Amino acid sequence: MDVTSDLKARLGKDWIPAIYADKVRSQRTRSYSPDVPEKENAAEIFYTLLGIELKVGNKRFACPDLATARYLRTFARIGCREFAIPYDVSRISVIADELETAWQRLLLLIELRAKGTTAQARGRLRSTVLRSLRKELADIGAGEMMPSFKQSTKQRS
Repeated sequence: MDVTSDLKARLGKDWIPAIYADKVRSQRTRSYSPDVPEKENAAEIFYTLLGIELKVGNKRFACPDLATARYLRTFARIGCREFAIPYDVSRISVIADELETAWQRLLLLIELRAKGTTAQARGRLRSTVLRSLRKELADIGAGEMMPSFKQSTKQRS
């Protein structure tokens, strides 16, 4: 069994692509395409006079609220170039909590798995797992740019 399959089995429903497929893509979403590199990124949330921003590398992305910034930060850390955001803003906070918890558990399991190895081996293991995450998330897809709405609003037939 390879490392990614082992981590996926150990995390179960807390595997990030599983959360994404079950909790995000199962509802109405819109796609989001930040210009981030396809690698592990350091993503920081900043509170500015103009609101909340997510900084990835030298780029800053304006966010409407903290929950959205936390949600975007998870995908920016992984290096996803396109993903879906729930259209219903009231659900983003709960999903962001689950994604951040899953991210921290994944990092802990990677560290446990790489215990006693060199720094280069740990880096290779981490990049292999993140590459697999990016591929699974890309396979699930980001959906449409804008969600589809029910067009028939007639009350009489």
